[in-house]
Amino acid sequence: MSEMYINVIDFIDLSSNNDVSDAIQNIIDSNPNKTIFFPDGKYYISKPLITPAEPAKTVSLKLDAYAQIIAAKNWNGNGALIKLGGKYPANDIRTNGSNSFFEGGIIDGCGVADGISIDGGRETSVRNVSIKHTRIGVHIKYGANNGSADSDIFGINIVGNGKQDSVGVLIEGWDNTLTNIRMSDVFTGVWIKSAGNMLRNVHPLYTLDYTDYEHSCGFIIDEKRHDNWFDFCYSDQFSIGFFVNARVVMNNCFCFWYSPREKQHIAIQSDSKFNAIVSNLTIGFCEEKAKNYVLKVDNNEGGGVIQNLIVNDIDLLNDKTFEKYLTGKIIS
Repeated sequence: MSEMYINVIDFIDLSSNNDVSDAIQNIIDSNPNKTIFFPDGKYYISKPLITPAEPAKTVSLKLDAYAQIIAAKNWNGNGALIKLGGKYPANDIRTNGSNSFFEGGIIDGCGVADGISIDGGRETSVRNVSIKHTRIGVHIKYGANNGSADSDIFGINIVGNGKQDSVGVLIEGWDNTLTNIRMSDVFTGVWIKSAGNMLRNVHPLYTLDYTDYEHSCGFIIDEKRHDNWFDFCYSDQFSIGFFVNARVVMNNCFCFWYSPREKQHIAIQSDSKFNAIVSNLTIGFCEEKAKNYVLKVDNNEGGGVIQNLIVNDIDLLNDKTFEKYLTGKIIS
């Protein structure tokens, strides 16, 4: 192992559960272009661990399956436990060392810290990690390449802090790919403030109490000028499945509700013109007393399209606005 990775246990002692922030940061700073390995154990930190974006300095972080990076009781950091590309900014994909990653393990914000943020650099990968008890699970910030972060996020499980400010994934940088992501205990599943993003098999599940439930949302897409793409994405139990104030392309997506407690179910909502292209949307409503909408818009002059809609019970609908945009079949 020592020949392949820099092993943090060769440099720090975990037996006393002390704060190891400075020790791990020193390992990161002293080993450019290395992969730093965290064996199983609990690593308590009181401040963020920050990796460089500059290719000559950057590192990759690899955690064993039960290695846990945990916000200490004296956490005094700002934002995420792990800040990838958070110092020595660079916009460089040609130099060796530019394509760094974070892989494996468990990130536990203990309700006070965010999980992982991508603060700079390009083509950073985050994969196969569990992120727990965070306000924001993954935060992709404004990217180095004129806003483009070009990151790849996949195989992630996120559990939020169970509060109304909780967001599973917040995307501000452009041109990212997110695949195979599950999240719970969040009020908003995915919030996109950029474009050029591709999401596939991303599944937020609403598991909070029903305080302010009508504003809970699986996916919010705010970028109006350019496109985002969704394939096999699934809003589960949120009041609003997809809040779309943008041009989006959605294929084979889902919205389902199971509990009789809700008063409002909206598959797609927009407070502007509806300009999305939606194909093969499947919707499962559950409560006759709830207000059920396939599409709820403030401006009915958009040029969007809904093609081949699948609804479990068309008689549960309170509004037929969607028919203006419908082509193909309704399967009920």
